[in-house]
Amino acid sequence: MMTLNRFSLVLACMLLFGAAGSFSYAQGISASPSSNQLIMSSLEVAEKDHSIQVPGRSLNYKTTAGFMHMASEDGKDKAKFYFTAYFLKNVSDPKDRPITFIFNGGPGSSSVWLHMGGLGPRMIKMTDEGEATKPPYEVINNPNTWLDKSDLVFIDPIETGYSRPAEGEDKRQFLGYVEDISSVGDFIRAFVSEYKRWNSPKFLSGESYGTTRSAGLAGYLQDRYGMFLNGIIMVSAVTNFATLNFTRGHDLPYIMYLPTYAAIAAYHKALPNEVNDLDAFIEEVRQYAKGEYASMLMKGDQLTDADKAKLADKLQQYTGLSKTYLDQTHYRIQISRFVKELLRDRKQTVGRLDGRILGLDYDHAGEGFEFDPSYNKAIYGPYSMAINDYIRRELGFETNLAYEILTARVRPWNYSNVQNQYLNNSETLRMAIHKNPFLKVLFINGYYDLATPFFATEYTVDHMMLDPSLKPNITMEYYESGHMVYIHKPSLDKMTKDVRSFYDSVLKN
Repeated sequence: MMTLNRFSLVLACMLLFGAAGSFSYAQGISASPSSNQLIMSSLEVAEKDHSIQVPGRSLNYKTTAGFMHMASEDGKDKAKFYFTAYFLKNVSDPKDRPITFIFNGGPGSSSVWLHMGGLGPRMIKMTDEGEATKPPYEVINNPNTWLDKSDLVFIDPIETGYSRPAEGEDKRQFLGYVEDISSVGDFIRAFVSEYKRWNSPKFLSGESYGTTRSAGLAGYLQDRYGMFLNGIIMVSAVTNFATLNFTRGHDLPYIMYLPTYAAIAAYHKALPNEVNDLDAFIEEVRQYAKGEYASMLMKGDQLTDADKAKLADKLQQYTGLSKTYLDQTHYRIQISRFVKELLRDRKQTVGRLDGRILGLDYDHAGEGFEFDPSYNKAIYGPYSMAINDYIRRELGFETNLAYEILTARVRPWNYSNVQNQYLNNSETLRMAIHKNPFLKVLFINGYYDLATPFFATEYTVDHMMLDPSLKPNITMEYYESGHMVYIHKPSLDKMTKDVRSFYDSVLKN
């Protein structure tokens, strides 16, 4: 497991993600279909029947958990993907049943968060606010599961979960933007072939870098295999990494993060004035961020004293940070500093994945926190312990491999397809929608998410330049939660309603 500081740095960077015969993976990038196309060679799985009670009825389902072994077309073993699939039983014709392929992000994350956090039929018991309970941790029935709307396939990309390259294979062939999309895409193609689901309605759902993967897969599956999707559910999205990359001389992230800073400061009552209407307050900060604040930052060191006074007044009003501190930052607040500075006087830090969650450091000086309390304190232990027990005890699958929850084994991640530019595959998503105007996309945004701020997602979508006739294909929903929206019980309940409505709207005639 990487050190906590490195975890924060790596996650910040990694969520920081043609013509005939070529396929566009990212804006301005074309790559020929991989000569290393993967095909299924065998399955090594455990299958079991289960039943849970959800409001109004029972859900009877079958689980298939284990390895899909993948080989090259000439029969050479290449890798094994671990997956967990949930199939609703007593379905008249499985062909007509929707199927959703689900993964988390990282890069380096297994699918455990979406799997056991709110989408699968069983979930980890947390407090209603999304904090850990006392160990040992309990796995409970999930009345909010998406299984009532779709069969579910949770995928662990290579080097995450139990997924591994074959013995003797170079892992680098799977670890990069293009490499990941082609290998996961080939798994999906193999899965729908093996389970005869080519003509089922198909959805993707990814979280964080998993949304980067989803956008890339929409293009890859469509252009490489003619597999057209019905819908994509983007949880805490990032497809334009220019919105997240804090570097000197690059002002965009400071603008993108301001509404999230404001929401978190309001949550902790750290503002000069009380906020009674959160949505109205966030809209006020949005307008300021893309108006006066953006214009002021454009001036660089040409700000007048009057400009600086206006900036200090507004930013203190919206962030709760002192005017002296704001002046010291040149009115540009970095996320790594914000998590330490906001509640420094209270001797507390705030979480990066979820700004609602508080932490305690060794001391209260310094530029950043020692660890992310919304990861290390709130979710890492419960999810790690529960998934390891659940796979063996309930799914019946056994292996002596370590389940890699979130790992540095994927480092270095290959971004060579976007050398000397930011990764921005929102263009891939735009093109997929223009080619398939029936493709709908739901974006799920947490107000307190400092990993993938909601304003950055809005900015990215607004700059996709979708044809006006296709703008209704995009739906935005918002939640008073963080990066893992679903760990907050009221947000999980709202997300479930929104997702069920999305499935219904996409599938209606």
